[in-house]
Amino acid sequence: MTETEALAAAIGNSMRGGEVVLLTGELGSGKTVFVRGLARGLGVDAEVVTSPTFVLLTSHAGRLTLYHADLYRLRGNGDEQELGLEELPGPNGVLAVEWAERLSFLPWPRRLRVALDHAGGDARRVAIEEECE
Repeated sequence: MTETEALAAAIGNSMRGGEVVLLTGELGSGKTVFVRGLARGLGVDAEVVTSPTFVLLTSHAGRLTLYHADLYRLRGNGDEQELGLEELPGPNGVLAVEWAERLSFLPWPRRLRVALDHAGGDARRVAIEEECE
């Protein structure tokens, strides 16, 4: 397990439901790896977690349901509203959104923003910030 995945697993393990994780970072920066770690922490079989780029939204059952959205293919002009993300995650789920900078709305009052950057070689820089309205 990579350090990024281990960090995310620890965060996922502390989650109790209703959390929203917004992931940003360039292609290959580790967003899906981070979600795979969240899955481990939520009791989801992390091996089934892949980037849902072509289906846009997947769900995985575990201790809490992990809803995993990937907005890479969207234009960011409001077309993501057709996915119904504002209805998620509910009290028994966690929503992780890759390419969150393409969201045209943020209906969740509390969010965890995770920014991933390449730091040279295989190293990644991870910045985590809780946002509250």
